[in-house]
Amino acid sequence: MYYKHQIFFCLNERKPGEDSCALVGAQAGFDHCKSRIKSAGLAGPGGIRVNKAGCLDRCAGGPVAVVYPDETWYTYVDKSDIDEIVDSHLVGGKPVERLLLPPDVGR
Repeated sequence: MYYKHQIFFCLNERKPGEDSCALVGAQAGFDHCKSRIKSAGLAGPGGIRVNKAGCLDRCAGGPVAVVYPDETWYTYVDKSDIDEIVDSHLVGGKPVERLLLPPDVGR
């Protein structure tokens, strides 16, 4: 496996009036996660990759991120939520239960 984990952040912006991750702080979440991973020396092969994504089709739960290869879907509110995902899941291997996106949340 090239990366231990990859986390994809939806940064998609939809038409006005439609749910969209870009309108609820997705870019700030992505930027904070990327900064945390890089400054901790966790980026690169064998480590963690932080990726931008287009629509992940789960807009109603936004902002949304998904961790692979674990296929763990998250919603988050602020930097402390991102820190918890990084520390608990990406570093510690334990998903953050309180931030899991319910499986029935879609567009």
